[in-house]
Amino acid sequence: MTDVWPPEGLIGDSGVVTVRLSMFGPERYRCPASDALKARGLRPRTRAAWKPEALETFPGAAFTAAADELDRRPGSARTASQGGGRGRPLHDGLRQWTRHALDVYRKIFPADSDLRLAARPWVYKHERSTPQGQEEYRIAAWGRCLESADGRRRELRLPVNRLRVRTGPERAVAALVAAEGDSDPRVEDVRVVQFALLDGGQETLFEGTRAEALAEYRSEGAPAVRALLASREYRPGSACVSCAVAPVCPVLPKASGLLATTDRSRPRRSWSSTTGRSHRGCPARGYLRGLRIPSDDVVERSAAAERGRAVHAFLAEQHGRRPRTPCTAEIPPDWVPAAYRLPDEERQLGVELLRHHAEVCPLQADRSRSSFLVEPRLSFDDTAADLLVLAEPDLLYQDGGSWVWRETKTSGSDRPVREVMATYPQLALAVRIIGAGVLPGPQAGGRVELELLRPGGADLRILDPFAPSTRETARALVREQVSGWHAETAFEAVPGPECDACEMARWCSARERRPAGPGARQ
Repeated sequence: MTDVWPPEGLIGDSGVVTVRLSMFGPERYRCPASDALKARGLRPRTRAAWKPEALETFPGAAFTAAADELDRRPGSARTASQGGGRGRPLHDGLRQWTRHALDVYRKIFPADSDLRLAARPWVYKHERSTPQGQEEYRIAAWGRCLESADGRRRELRLPVNRLRVRTGPERAVAALVAAEGDSDPRVEDVRVVQFALLDGGQETLFEGTRAEALAEYRSEGAPAVRALLASREYRPGSACVSCAVAPVCPVLPKASGLLATTDRSRPRRSWSSTTGRSHRGCPARGYLRGLRIPSDDVVERSAAAERGRAVHAFLAEQHGRRPRTPCTAEIPPDWVPAAYRLPDEERQLGVELLRHHAEVCPLQADRSRSSFLVEPRLSFDDTAADLLVLAEPDLLYQDGGSWVWRETKTSGSDRPVREVMATYPQLALAVRIIGAGVLPGPQAGGRVELELLRPGGADLRILDPFAPSTRETARALVREQVSGWHAETAFEAVPGPECDACEMARWCSARERRPAGPGARQ
């Protein structure tokens, strides 16, 4: 929240207000203030030149272009090309995913349907007079717009990777677009359906008459639209990477040189320690993860990985309770959060690890417990490299006016870890952030903590971000992680034995296929 609204240095406000369905999506990927400014067409007075990526970055581009060809020819053989949508080539993995998505689309919506592709995507328009003059409001949705030959029936199909829970405002806004977009008096009945490109799942979000769709919008959609346009809540995060207002945003911290890279010639991207780790293993893997193409749950949700996530989720819930109390060795039998399924041996190991955590829980010490931030989402604009830096510590708390960054790691082995920053690259980034003094509020020193939970006990390692040797090691590690990825354009796959443990291998035609055997994945 800030008192300056809109931020200084913006121009625009053409009298056309454009709201999109995506603005009502998951909060994790949205910034309400950015949405409100974008809707009114506000932008910085001076903007840097656009630096395009060599490859297509919108996963839906090729699917949309190919599906358009299918839906223009009802009853045809339903074959389509797979261009890049906007002229840029597709990464091999995106091409494989698009082929899969089109096959799923054909199965969900048969070729003999009596619906055909609308002449253009539907956009709802409404004009109103204001003291400043005439304003036009537009509401749009990215999806597939189909209608019957006589114009009486409409269907808005919303593609998603996996089915997700939709809010009331999302359903209502989508219903309005289907009923009133490109206003046609012939429309009588509308249907809105979301469909999953991964597995073909479907859910009807709205089905009814045009009048019912309008009533739904007035009840749940209109208040949400008004709230969105009036919002001044800044929520720095992944949305900042494509936000035109980011250069003048009053709450996005500027951290020039944080990633030890000074090159603004490359396209603007977001970077996290996960990005660096994925790219180092295989550029294609990191690239496809960045596109949020569905991963292989069999790999991503292995028993050991699920145990680690379950332990983190339990600790996050414990640390976030009010009043804040130290963790104890009394672990409830039902400690595993509902979202996780663990075999008995991993469940028991998790209990042991959580008991060890109680020995080093930061709430055990006599500190101000109001300054604990549980898994905060941090964002920094590294202006020297034009990169958005994202980080999510397990805990961020203050001790005597100094910020303390704690990462908690679990292991089923007592094998010692010597080079902790090389083993856990997020520690190097944490050292850089604490050492740069870019966290909010006055700061006097600070430290980074690594909490290693293993069967034999808890091992708490302390890193001093201001010690010259630690600073130099962190700088070198971060620079090494960032430099190759920053210069990357093709993100080609590096096939090898690790393909069996790659959650994106399903979409990689270059993956190494090994004979089936113990531990080999089919």
